[in-house]
Amino acid sequence: MRIGECVRCGGGIGRRGTELCHRCRAADREAARRNPCPNCGRVLILQPDTGRCVTCSRTCVDCGALVRRSTDTRCLACRRRHATAVAKRVCPRCGRMGLIRANTGWCGSCSRPGPEPKPPRPCGQCDRQTRRLSNGLCSRCWQAHPDRARNQADRLAATITEAPWWLGPFADYASERMAIGRASQLVTAMGALLTAGDPTHPQALLERARTPGRSAGPLARTLEDFFVEHQLAFGLDQPARLAAGRRQRRVDATPEALRPTVALFCDHMITSRERARQAGTQPRSDSTIESNLAIIRDLAVFLTTTRAKFDWATVQPDDIDAFLNDRPTNRRRRLTATRQFFRWARKQRVVLVDPTTALTSQTERGFKGTTLTIGEQRRLFRRWTNNNPHIHPHEAAVGLLALLHALSVSELRRLQAVDINPASRELHLTGRPHPVPLDPASFAAVEACLTHRQHLRTANPHLLVTKITRPRLTPASPAYMTHVLDPAGVTIKRLRSTRLVDLLHSLDPKLVAEALGMNANGLLNYLADDVDTGRLPTPNL
Repeated sequence: MRIGECVRCGGGIGRRGTELCHRCRAADREAARRNPCPNCGRVLILQPDTGRCVTCSRTCVDCGALVRRSTDTRCLACRRRHATAVAKRVCPRCGRMGLIRANTGWCGSCSRPGPEPKPPRPCGQCDRQTRRLSNGLCSRCWQAHPDRARNQADRLAATITEAPWWLGPFADYASERMAIGRASQLVTAMGALLTAGDPTHPQALLERARTPGRSAGPLARTLEDFFVEHQLAFGLDQPARLAAGRRQRRVDATPEALRPTVALFCDHMITSRERARQAGTQPRSDSTIESNLAIIRDLAVFLTTTRAKFDWATVQPDDIDAFLNDRPTNRRRRLTATRQFFRWARKQRVVLVDPTTALTSQTERGFKGTTLTIGEQRRLFRRWTNNNPHIHPHEAAVGLLALLHALSVSELRRLQAVDINPASRELHLTGRPHPVPLDPASFAAVEACLTHRQHLRTANPHLLVTKITRPRLTPASPAYMTHVLDPAGVTIKRLRSTRLVDLLHSLDPKLVAEALGMNANGLLNYLADDVDTGRLPTPNL
């Protein structure tokens, strides 16, 4: 029964209380169920389990890609991949999994055999049978062949339009001073620099080979030694750059209120050093300048934190005296640096009065360090003379030479192979007027160092050759000498001090000074006033 007309489509309405017909009401209910699919964007009825439309809800079980057909569980690529994997069988010829060909009954590789492998041939150096030879040598022998780096340099020169003449000599230079593999790596790195298209003259290559950071890098160090030796370029200023960085860090660590004056004092010391070099006098070393800056930095921190003073003009003598008394053992050195700073500051009118004028060092002379007991010396002697393969030859040689012959750090660093006389078993040191006769234990340790040095195949003339100094001609670094005796738990200074104290308590100081090439007045500092109980004889109980 028709009651009225639909307000939307004009159709008949058979129910009271509504303005829409049955079809329009059903269309509204269907539209309310539709939402945009987050995958394809179409407005459809979304599946409750996936939140996407029906088409986007069918995904591959292997890769997750869309599957168009409702009967499939994998996409086309995964269906083909799965069919191939199922069809693979074990090849009866090679034993590997593969698709078996119907005509041969083998896999594809076995069905299309390549040329017959070459018969094994002997290596020209070690006679080892191998199928792969390079220049008549096996891989192991060719890797260690001295001409490897040179041949690599020749091949590199053939690919460069204007190859430098020194490329081959550089390869020979590197091969003589380091391992063949490392030399080949340097030639490869050099080839990358030459083919980069930038300026290729030696000085430009040396600057481009430098790596950022503390170390210039193995290529830059080797190039520097080679170019300087052949007078092709100037050396790198890497030590100067590192020293400048250390100075700047000390200036930056100064409190901000007192920092500008310290920066000017740093520039003054650099300028004074250059004037001293031009005048031919003794200039300040980098370590001296850095030590002075460190002391002034500590003084500035002390003034700002302890004395609440933020202006150099307000510093009083009692402030300086309190700073010096903070570390009585370093009073003399700290007073010297502080006095230099305030003398300069007064000339620059930063301060009106020098607060360090009336101050004195007031330090007692004498040896303040520690020595080893007899038991500790015997323990170290046994450690360095029992031929333990786990102990580095450098440790035994350095320890015995410092403990038995009182060699200093500088003497050990400067010691060269030509300074050792195997016939007379003596050392010829630069600072000592007489040769140093070696005992059997010390000479055996030195021989072990010489053998270790020969195995390194280095041109470095020094006895102590490290990983860093192997391709160079420089001595071992002070940092290496500081830690060379760390496994033994002792320092070179302590060993030397022990020996000097023993000598001065048993011999005439003048004779010891004459034998060691030292100042007799300086040796008197090792005559301690206290008694070392470890050296006293044990009473019979």
